Amino acid sequence: MTSVWQETLNWQPNAEQQQQFQRLYELICRGNQQLNLTRITEPIEFWEKHLWDSLRGIKNELQMANLGWQIEEDKMQSETSNVKSQIANPQVIDIGTGAGFPGLPVAIAQPNWQITLLDSTRKKITFLETLLIELGIKNATPLTGRSEELGKQRQHRSSYDIALIRAVGSASICAEYALPLLKVGGLAILYRGNWTDEENSSLQATLERLGGTIESTEQFTTPLSKSVRHCLYLRKIESPNQIKNVKLKIK
Repeated sequence: MTSVWQETLNWQPNAEQQQQFQRLYELICRGNQQLNLTRITEPIEFWEKHLWDSLRGIKNELQMANLGWQIEEDKMQSETSNVKSQIANPQVIDIGTGAGFPGLPVAIAQPNWQITLLDSTRKKITFLETLLIELGIKNATPLTGRSEELGKQRQHRSSYDIALIRAVGSASICAEYALPLLKVGGLAILYRGNWTDEENSSLQATLERLGGTIESTEQFTTPLSKSVRHCLYLRKIESPNQIKNVKLKIK
């Protein structure tokens, strides 16, 4: 898949990353015998729906990494939202990671990112703890919990630069989970299938309450099955407390 990586993401894994992706596939298949991790076990389908799809959400960050962070300030200001989120060592949380997607492929592709793999199912987190050791991944930490509870805890609330969230619920629910965990200026990346005007309107109302905005919406076609998918990039522009204070001043 080397050429497909390059053609679709303008990025390709190095030899070590290739080996980690292969080993990840093998370990997920083995774990599937005991846990209900994923129904996607065919190699090509796994590559597209788990590996490629996970990294499509951070396409611009991958390209930035290829450039060795040598981007002039004026160019950064003209790029899309997820490029502007790029910092040297971002704190990232993968909400509802399940079998580790999209967080694990992102951790492999972006070794400078510090990634928290959050899931409410203890058995899956235990599996991920073992998997990380076998893969030799040191920049990811599994955590058992629920995002709505973490959002109330001081050590997690407003602590992350990027939140990844895939296949968890409606876009509005995803925003409810992700934005309280983000710093002001942080970015939530929502992985979606179809996207409608009705969903967009509902999400806008939720974001107004949470201090967020839709910075960009990207529609794309998967490289092999030619399925239409979307990535939504939500920017946290202010905290809910700031919003309340403004309303009080107006009154």
